Amino acid sequence: MESNGLRITSQRRWIAELFSVSTGLLLPRQVRAYVSKRIPGVSNDTVYRNLRLLMEINLIEKFDFPEGLRFKLKCSSDRHHHHLICIKCLQTFPMDYCPLDNAIGLPEAFSDHLAQIRS
Repeated sequence: MESNGLRITSQRRWIAELFSVSTGLLLPRQVRAYVSKRIPGVSNDTVYRNLRLLMEINLIEKFDFPEGLRFKLKCSSDRHHHHLICIKCLQTFPMDYCPLDNAIGLPEAFSDHLAQIRS
């Protein structure tokens, strides 16, 4: 954050911590609940403003679902790629190829994940 000119506030520190340990997608209300346990009274405006700022500096990315926006830590890869998202648990699985350019197949990690949730 500092290298992008953002001061590291306590709200941003807690939001960054949450995203660093999360394996799935987070709703803004989940982010607010996490931060409000540490900083009682944190506002929705503060959470949304910080989510927007973290997106602007490419630390997190936004996914638009019919039930609302969800966020996750941005992948370290700068190359074009896609994610497969489990609609049951919302865990994301990066795809090492573009499904539009190649024959569509499931990444091994997602196939293993499907086997786990089916058993």
